[in-house]
Amino acid sequence: MKMLVFGHGYSAGFLTPLLRARGWQVLGTTRNNPRRVASAGAEPVLWPGEEERLRSEIAAADAILVSAAPGPQGDPVLATFQDDLARARPRWLGYLSTTGVYGDRDGGWVTEDSPLDATGPRGQARIRAEGDWRALADRAGLPLHIFRLAGIYGPGRGPFEKVRNGTARRIIKPGQVFSRIHAQDIAQVLLASIDRPAPGRAYNLCDDDPAPPQDVLAHAAALLDLPPPPQVAFEDAEMTPMARSFYEDNKRVSNRRIKEELGVTLLYPDYRSGLDAILATEGGGGGSPHGLRARPVHDRGHE
Repeated sequence: MKMLVFGHGYSAGFLTPLLRARGWQVLGTTRNNPRRVASAGAEPVLWPGEEERLRSEIAAADAILVSAAPGPQGDPVLATFQDDLARARPRWLGYLSTTGVYGDRDGGWVTEDSPLDATGPRGQARIRAEGDWRALADRAGLPLHIFRLAGIYGPGRGPFEKVRNGTARRIIKPGQVFSRIHAQDIAQVLLASIDRPAPGRAYNLCDDDPAPPQDVLAHAAALLDLPPPPQVAFEDAEMTPMARSFYEDNKRVSNRRIKEELGVTLLYPDYRSGLDAILATEGGGGGSPHGLRARPVHDRGHE
């Protein structure tokens, strides 16, 4: 069996070993980091650069995963390979979207059947991309599955480095919560969908515990036996426009469908179990950063 991944980044790096353990061949596109793709066990393919090879691989793939974000001109995979995809006959096709498509719900719950009501440009671009993929799937008979990812975290993508070096701040916006998903749980959901294909279905990928971002930082500090980072009111916080935009959406995301339809039991059902596991894997204590890269743990979609 052959899997072709468009945009083989952080999330795909957790799926590839699971597929390889089953005997799959995995190919993943990259712009300029073939070593990272190869280190996960996939065969790197440069894109842009190897378009003709990719056309052949699309035709030969048993499964295709699209993890490339839309740009100003829309979805880059469709822009280049739409005709090739229309002729392909994979058993499974997955598109990684984001829970940002739901927009702001003032802290209320959303399911996969909730209206897509994003107001920001990134969320709107994702809605258009989902629609373009659905249109192609309907026209060409492709077995499309859409996965709406909450904020991704995992090894190398936790809050520990900022807590250790003293740059973390607990930004307080009353009532604000974010949903999250551990990268290993993303991988197991994708694998479960490959095992139980349901073309046309959409799935929310998140854990059981939508939580305020300041609680995540406080727990990370406690694990490191350090004092909690200082609090800063949202109105007074120095943030980039992109970081501030994440706080415009406030919602709780339901994950019932992945449990009931795909039989998934989350490895990390909340941020506490997820952060505990990251620290155990990468090394604990209040000393060196152990190579951790500080990344925000909130609803920012995926790479």
